[in-house]
Amino acid sequence: MKKIVFLLCVLLLTGCTIERVNYTNIDDLLDDVLTNEVSLSNSYFEGYKYYIPKGLRLVSKKGYNVRLISGKVKYYLFVDVIAYYNKVEAEFEPSQAYYFKELNYNNKKGYIQITESNGQYFIEMLYNYAKIETIVEKKDLEKAIMNSCSILSSIQFNDKVIETLIGENALNYQETIFDIFGPHQDDDEYL
Repeated sequence: MKKIVFLLCVLLLTGCTIERVNYTNIDDLLDDVLTNEVSLSNSYFEGYKYYIPKGLRLVSKKGYNVRLISGKVKYYLFVDVIAYYNKVEAEFEPSQAYYFKELNYNNKKGYIQITESNGQYFIEMLYNYAKIETIVEKKDLEKAIMNSCSILSSIQFNDKVIETLIGENALNYQETIFDIFGPHQDDDEYL
């Protein structure tokens, strides 16, 4: 009992708190999140891996398209392995937007564009050969940008796997239909 009381006193006296950082503008948020090298990953796919932040969950994956969800907010992610393999930089034209910025952090390039319509904010972020899109309300804008930055900056490509999938030495996978109940008189390979 004394140990529990002592532990509670230590926690209360040291002032342990969970602090949420509030950013005054989007530029500060982007600089803070994207300047850090992210080496975490908890999702592994064909030729790449990335980190899905706490609170987000993977809903579906089809090819290189992924759908994530956090509460009512849906995120659509596309990883462009072909552009990564060929080292093709994305071209983009800034449009009339609520917010637009070209991104260049840790030798990774892209952009973020936010457009506003009827109180809804459409976030389109291309970075590190991947693109994420979502629509949020103003109150969820900061969190959505942080989630998008965390996912896109954490993407790590596996060059060896990508080479076998789309490179010049890509493995050729062929399917053969085989009917185990059909006649095989001409085949010497089967019993």
